[in-house]
Amino acid sequence: MSIKLFNSTAVLEKALDASWLRNEAIADNLSNVDTPGYKRQKVDFENFLAEAIENRSFQGYKTHEKHIAIGRQPIQDVKIKMQQDSGVNEMRMDGNNVDIDAEMALLSKNNIYYNAAIQQLSKQFNGMKSAMRSGG
Repeated sequence: MSIKLFNSTAVLEKALDASWLRNEAIADNLSNVDTPGYKRQKVDFENFLAEAIENRSFQGYKTHEKHIAIGRQPIQDVKIKMQQDSGVNEMRMDGNNVDIDAEMALLSKNNIYYNAAIQQLSKQFNGMKSAMRSGG
């Protein structure tokens, strides 16, 4: 039970980290909306997290940092990266591909995502606190 509880806490912690970094990327995009040649930044984290969660089969033990990982990746090792979105959807002639309306919608979506993750984490900690108080 405790392993499962702390595993879900680790998932929520990574989700909050990704949401925070995504907020920074969106802020960078909004502040550079008029910068010629600027390519929007994005954070693609959910795919890596889903892969780490779904791949719950065998996990190899690495005795050296240069060994190749076998099986599932621990959630703590899932990388959160900000990447440049240099797709073909350039919006303007100056090469800038930031759409302010799309970024504002992403900002709202990310805010909802962050608040939902905070609420879930708060519920888990309140449950642990309640269990400790009642002696269970």
